[in-house]
Amino acid sequence: MAETPAFSYFAKVQSEFKPPLIANENAFLGDVTSNEKIDPEKPLSCGIYRLEKGTPLVYTYTYHEMKIILEGEFDISDATGKSVHAVAGDVLYFPKGSVITFKTDSYGLAFYTGQRKEGAA
Repeated sequence: MAETPAFSYFAKVQSEFKPPLIANENAFLGDVTSNEKIDPEKPLSCGIYRLEKGTPLVYTYTYHEMKIILEGEFDISDATGKSVHAVAGDVLYFPKGSVITFKTDSYGLAFYTGQRKEGAA
């Protein structure tokens, strides 16, 4: 009989986790954890994304992702012309293949879960 796996706990991620710079001078992203080691065929990774005022980030998704805005604001648009001003509490879904532009006049902080291997963003 297989052993029941334990859950994982990551304290104070929203306030204390500092994601690394990934693009331009103002886009930060870092995975907090992934299930890749226990389910390599269906990996899920999650982490924190922060964008500060400055250069917009244009990103093409090669996987499905869900994002919840934790703080601040984002102006988000896609290649179809759809756009939204997202604020804390808003949830977004980005399907694989979507081309998304993120920008902000101040800053935005979000938590994401993506259907991908750790570090594959």
